[in-house]
Amino acid sequence: MKKIEVVAAVIINENNDIFCAKRKNQGELALKWEFPGGKIEKGETQQEALFREINEEFSSKIEVGNYIMTVYHQYKNFFITMHAYYAKVIEGDLRLNEHTDYKWLKKSELHSLDWAEADVPIVKFIID
Repeated sequence: MKKIEVVAAVIINENNDIFCAKRKNQGELALKWEFPGGKIEKGETQQEALFREINEEFSSKIEVGNYIMTVYHQYKNFFITMHAYYAKVIEGDLRLNEHTDYKWLKKSELHSLDWAEADVPIVKFIID
């Protein structure tokens, strides 16, 4: 079973809206909503990986804030360890380079999306 370790950014803007990104229509998580991020490369800290991934996927720079939680989740074809952090955009406008859609939502609206299963505990933590 493949094991991957990733980071995820809960990006919050000046209105306290939260950035949600919709995945491409491919793979086990096709068209699911997620907090953006990606795999940690060898030698990177979690924060460095998150900064790099958001820059690659959205042509934007973020300031990584406080740690939220780590989620461990077994999908059908892989096991994921995901470290989530709060973040804010410091440069750029979050252009979609890999995702198909995005939304800025209030905390109370987060439950309305079809989230990737590993993101659900983070959604619940933010709402509570």
